[in-house]
Amino acid sequence: MSAAPTVPALAAAVDKLRDPRTIRLRCAVIRAAVAAGRSEWFMLGGENRLAAATEHVARVTRARYPDLSIPYHSRWRHFQAGGIDRNRELGGQLARLDAVEQARCRIDLAVVSVLLDAGAGDKWRYLEKESGRVFARSEGLAIASLRAFEQGVFSSDPARPLRVDGSALVALDTPTLAQWFQVSEVNPLVGLEGRASLLRRLGAALLARPQAFGAAARPGHLFDFLVRDGRREVGASSILRVLLDQGSSIWLTASRLGDEPLGDVWPHPAAHDGGHADAADPSDGWVPFHKLSQWLAYSLFEPFEWAGVPVTGRDALTALPEYRNGGLLLDTGVIVARDPQLLHKTWHVGDAPIVEWRALTVALIDDLALRVRAALRRDAAAMPLACVLEGGTWAAGRALAHELRGGLPPLDIVSDGTVF
Repeated sequence: MSAAPTVPALAAAVDKLRDPRTIRLRCAVIRAAVAAGRSEWFMLGGENRLAAATEHVARVTRARYPDLSIPYHSRWRHFQAGGIDRNRELGGQLARLDAVEQARCRIDLAVVSVLLDAGAGDKWRYLEKESGRVFARSEGLAIASLRAFEQGVFSSDPARPLRVDGSALVALDTPTLAQWFQVSEVNPLVGLEGRASLLRRLGAALLARPQAFGAAARPGHLFDFLVRDGRREVGASSILRVLLDQGSSIWLTASRLGDEPLGDVWPHPAAHDGGHADAADPSDGWVPFHKLSQWLAYSLFEPFEWAGVPVTGRDALTALPEYRNGGLLLDTGVIVARDPQLLHKTWHVGDAPIVEWRALTVALIDDLALRVRAALRRDAAAMPLACVLEGGTWAAGRALAHELRGGLPPLDIVSDGTVF
């Protein structure tokens, strides 16, 4: 019987699982196992399928951004739904504030909006009273969260509605969130209670970590935390790391090492560095994804850059392993289910086939990005992965889902509103 891992070994393992390099490494190992025929769930469709997917994504990208001036894949795109530049409207409301406080406010908004962005389901709709338009899915969730933010729902200070703070979040109950998101029996939102609970846990984390979030317990104080000691730039991996280090307590998945919650990290039988099990490494056998945290990190690029702080190492982050990117690969035959019935079952996020599909998505989108850039004659500096996703893989995956299934994802995964 092997000895229990030491505290330093557990800490090193948690550190490793929060490193985006580990995401890529473990996903690549799983891809290699699938390519070698060692998976009972999936196989790869071959070079012609990857070429067809590349052509499809390049075509969608050119149609959406003819001049190839592609913004980041981030929450800020959803605030432009329906051709309305709500960020410009927000900028007008923030104009009296200095650049740093504007950045804090935009980070406040991005954090709560992204954490509310897990899949809405196919029945929920949001009527935006300001425009009279109806929106669904990610766009609807974004606009609903923006309008709630503007009304001070996430602030405990009536004199300063355009902010988010821990005191307001810990007091946020499910009926209040339901009211602002127009949820009813005839307009159900998947994982509503899970979303409200997630925001309350975020509030508790903000209040418990003044060194990162300041005395006001605001997400926006991450700007001050990351841009300190005269720093003039911030690394993408640093943004992700501080989100994971300071926010691990908000995730309630069963995935843990010792007493430390891991969040969007799951076991898989092939997840061994170098392809071989390592009993001395407590992280062995785990695959990190950190999908929502990475989506949030991508969504923080612009608030930093708008405040004059460049984000470096943007491609340190990975593709987002979710319905649209992963669906693109299934719908174009790049990933093939060995048993077609796999696509017609209901799964949980920690089930091995779902972990494998998500790992394949991360690894294969990296390959696809290289090919798409070549097809569009762009390099990684001009078209980082966040722009490939936006151009891009997410939009192409969504379009195929609408064409093939009326917008439904290719796999039915039970959601509590905190991963997908």
